[in-house]
Amino acid sequence: MLRERLDRQLRIEGWNQELLEKSPVAVVGDDPLLTSLFIMSSSALGLNALTVIAPSLDEKIIKIAKKINPELALTHIEGYFVHPAMNFVFHNSRAIVNLSTYGLAGKLAINRAYANNIAVIHGYSFAHEDRQGFKVFTYLRGREWLELNEFVRGRQVPLKKSNDPVLSILLSGIVLEELSRYLMNIKPSSEVIRYERKEPVEKSKHARVCIVGAGALGNFVALGLGFAGLKNIAIIDPDVVEVSNLNRQVLFYDSIGASKAGTLSKRLSELFDLETRFQIGYFDRSTEISSFDIIFDCVDNFETRIIISEKCKEERKILISGGSSPDAGQVVIYHPGLTNDTPAETLKLYDIVDRRQVDKYERSRESCVYRPEPSVITTNQIIAGFMVDLSRSLLSQHEVENIFYDSKSPRKF
Repeated sequence: MLRERLDRQLRIEGWNQELLEKSPVAVVGDDPLLTSLFIMSSSALGLNALTVIAPSLDEKIIKIAKKINPELALTHIEGYFVHPAMNFVFHNSRAIVNLSTYGLAGKLAINRAYANNIAVIHGYSFAHEDRQGFKVFTYLRGREWLELNEFVRGRQVPLKKSNDPVLSILLSGIVLEELSRYLMNIKPSSEVIRYERKEPVEKSKHARVCIVGAGALGNFVALGLGFAGLKNIAIIDPDVVEVSNLNRQVLFYDSIGASKAGTLSKRLSELFDLETRFQIGYFDRSTEISSFDIIFDCVDNFETRIIISEKCKEERKILISGGSSPDAGQVVIYHPGLTNDTPAETLKLYDIVDRRQVDKYERSRESCVYRPEPSVITTNQIIAGFMVDLSRSLLSQHEVENIFYDSKSPRKF
């Protein structure tokens, strides 16, 4: 069962699941949601030994983490990392993840990492005036650079945090990407990874949205929208949950054989007390979208993405289109009156797919079951996080740009 669950990532060239499973990791946090999201995604990736120092965790998210991966050994020590005497909890850890904003915790983590010649992956979100964002940096012995001043300050009290749950989804995904690369002996980023934008306005919570595709992107888009407080959400997907989905479609842990759209709708109701709608079926030219303000394209084939692009252009609907591979992805937007090209035009999907065959395309479910493409949680989580974040900026009438993510690039995007 475990190998079937991890099948998609085991297909990635150069992937070393054994190193991930056998690498104990220490986690330091002070924000319950950010720390818990990181634990959940780490569990889905197959990390089995996590020791966490944090004052509290989000019980609902931790429950998901334990159901995703029954082999997860999670040790939670309630409190803050504020004294060298607590180093004993990091015994045998191959890496430290520091999600805390305490300056003292950062210093202690670096001292421990320097002494044991291991990495510290630092990640924190911030808020300054009307700006929000996050920063990530991987410290290794020898990287005693000025950039460390951004992560370890002289003041020992916590920084002012953004407390933005969508940024927490993004931040935890990028930190996990850096951690997994390090644990598999792949060089992590040599630069500070930065993301910043204007704070979204409250009115964006009242948008009527439709998620097309309830796979990995759809799961994290749904989580992001739920955490952001949106109440009017519809989901469209024709498929049922398969074992090989479970390494990244985090809300389907106990739903093999069930409808993806129905299960995702149920999970949103459980987590956020939402009354969502769902439709089991394919998106085609007859699909009704007039009641929605924004469409999230989370599908896995070019033909349907072309139809979504054309229909949103015809009906002048905001479209957020996401796509991912094991190490890259993109978010492309269409906003009537602000952008000219649809995602299908921007990505030149017509050059890839015969235009004449778009409406005749019939996806074979057998191809999904027996010939799955490599896929991993981190890029899906990151791209979905950007999709939700860009949608809020658009609805807040802030200027946005398409995002192209590359995990192999020092700056990522």
